[in-house]
Amino acid sequence: MSHLVLVMGVSGAGKSTVGSLLASRLGVPFADADNFHPPANIAKMSRGEPLTDEDRWPWLDAIGAWLDAHAPAGGVATCSALKQVYRDRLLAGRPAVRLLHLSGNPALIGARQAARPDHFMPPSLMASQFATLEPPAPGDRTIVLSVEPLPEDIVEAALAALR
Repeated sequence: MSHLVLVMGVSGAGKSTVGSLLASRLGVPFADADNFHPPANIAKMSRGEPLTDEDRWPWLDAIGAWLDAHAPAGGVATCSALKQVYRDRLLAGRPAVRLLHLSGNPALIGARQAARPDHFMPPSLMASQFATLEPPAPGDRTIVLSVEPLPEDIVEAALAALR
């Protein structure tokens, strides 16, 4: 059975780590949403400026195109997908996509983000990430997992939920 999973959460939640481990365990390709940002978005975030919705639409559409291309065989992609409207755009017409929300408290995630000195997203934007977050409700297409366990344990929980 092929799986198409979108790993979401605020910056520093572990999307890339968990997503790449999950893709490896499922034997499917992995795509990190950071690689879909146009240079202007990266420059803006590097300056500590939050992106606007207008900045995000092309980025979300590029991630959606990747999901479409990988739907037949499966894949795991990451995307913060903080607002419901972003998730609606990513999930529309893609019934096979399961959403995996990595959820945690700001102190823990902030500490993890601060430990990433080479990332373009500065810790100063953490407050805006949590202010923007509209957590999805658990349901048929959404798996909500805590970021507190080790990444390998989060992946095990995700695999169990996907079965």
